[in-house]
Amino acid sequence: QVQLVESGGGLVQAGGSLRLSCAASGRTFTNSVMAWFRQAPGKEREFVAAISSSALSTNYADSVKGRFTISRDNAKNTVYLRMNSLKPDDTAVYYCAAGKSSCYRGQECDHWGQGTQVTVSS
Repeated sequence: QVQLVESGGGLVQAGGSLRLSCAASGRTFTNSVMAWFRQAPGKEREFVAAISSSALSTNYADSVKGRFTISRDNAKNTVYLRMNSLKPDDTAVYYCAAGKSSCYRGQECDHWGQGTQVTVSS
């Protein structure tokens, strides 16, 4: 079982930056794909980024390519999402997730965090 706890959300002005963190417990972290999803008010949850267990491969949604960077520190059981050039459209609850290949593709993940709110003001 993997438990995920996100942190780092908050209020930022457009053009600003934030770094989200997701601390994972459980022995399977180093073998898991890790991903970030987000859900804006009134919208469905959408895939943001994923990183392979080895950190050698990453996958991004087109809407965040070039602005967001996902990374992980397996020694700390933590995955990060660095968000630059934030836009009001990035406002959402951001969720950390863990899973396998389907999670890397932005589809099905096995474990989810509770989410952290990111609000970008114009």
